[in-house]
Amino acid sequence: MLWTAAGVVTLGFLVALEIAARHYGVRGPISNQAREVLFAPRSGPLLYAGLALTMVVLTWRQRLVAAGAAIGVDVVFLLVRWVVGADPNFGNGALWVVLGCAVLAVTRRTGGERTLLLKGTGLGLLLVAGHKTGDTWLLITSETRKTVLDPYVATADQALGNPSWLVGRFVEATEPVGGHVLHLVYGQLPLAAALVGLYQLRHVAAERRFPSHHLVRTFLVIGLLGPAVYMIFPVVGPVFAYGAEGGQWAVANLWPGTPPPTGAPHAIPFDDVTPRNCMPSLHTAWATTLFIHSRKGSRPMRYAGTFWLVATLTATLGFGYHYGADLVAGVVFALTVEAAMRAFARGWDRAAVRLVAYGTTVFAVLLVSYRYLPVEMAEHPWAAGPLLVLALASVILGYVRTTGRWDSAAGAVRQPEPPRPAEPQPELV
Repeated sequence: MLWTAAGVVTLGFLVALEIAARHYGVRGPISNQAREVLFAPRSGPLLYAGLALTMVVLTWRQRLVAAGAAIGVDVVFLLVRWVVGADPNFGNGALWVVLGCAVLAVTRRTGGERTLLLKGTGLGLLLVAGHKTGDTWLLITSETRKTVLDPYVATADQALGNPSWLVGRFVEATEPVGGHVLHLVYGQLPLAAALVGLYQLRHVAAERRFPSHHLVRTFLVIGLLGPAVYMIFPVVGPVFAYGAEGGQWAVANLWPGTPPPTGAPHAIPFDDVTPRNCMPSLHTAWATTLFIHSRKGSRPMRYAGTFWLVATLTATLGFGYHYGADLVAGVVFALTVEAAMRAFARGWDRAAVRLVAYGTTVFAVLLVSYRYLPVEMAEHPWAAGPLLVLALASVILGYVRTTGRWDSAAGAVRQPEPPRPAEPQPELV
């Protein structure tokens, strides 16, 4: 019943976004994903990542058959596109196989096997639908929020020392190698999440059930909730508001060479194309959850999770996509959502309610401070900067302590009882 209710809510949300997108004259998440059944996909690697998530419920033989079928379908599509001179995009085969698994579950499976296969296909489709949903959300923010609050965030960011300007100069100094590596990391974050998710779900086929909590769930919820904050706090980022990418709409061409101007901030008009997707930084939030979930993996996975977090933070600042204040809010947002998802899986208790309420409060205080106290923060950086860091550190510490107690309690429950000493046997005379 819980999965059915979640499916109905998700479908209703996607339909609402589809209607909103049609109102602005573009395709929504449902039609975009349906179009990729036949037309060239925009995100081939993401479609194969969705297929990989679906295959966690299959046996190894079934996985080989599914992968072979997906590749075979894609080869046919590539040949047809080559003949007609179209772009050689791939990914249709992966989508075909995922949809085929859904049809197979409904027509050829019953009971628990049907439920498990439907969960697998739903997870794979949700990964792709989440990406499409994000694109539609970004369109809505640019169409409905005609002014942006970048001057407020840029002023408040002076309390942190204008980190986007500092890291932007560093990235420029390491071109072209640094920029290429960071672009790769920044653009393939969903694929990295799928790989960590696959690692966490690797025993699903053998155990015939999903774990109570895994990375993909948190990833999807962050993508669902985050854009709602964009509507409240529209920000485009320093490379647009203070850089060459903003064109005639930019305040001035200052990033990353010259720090932003001081003075009383005010909302500025901006174009109806650039997404208002900075506050909070969802790339930071996703990279933070990726780092958290990689902690229980193998040593290479822990190293990879750390590298992805550091590289993502560097890219978000160094490319001018975010201010330092966005990153602080993004980490707090991620830890709060992750704590809520873990509590939902294990059951709510007083510690869970306290942690989620505290994280939500800190996040709200950050947004209010950026909006209504930026001048005071800029005038007193040695007080405001440490306070921001302290607020972030308090949420991190609260999360580590609370989840550490949860893990200790779960380990104590799972610990088997020690074997009883063998009773002495009577000697045979």
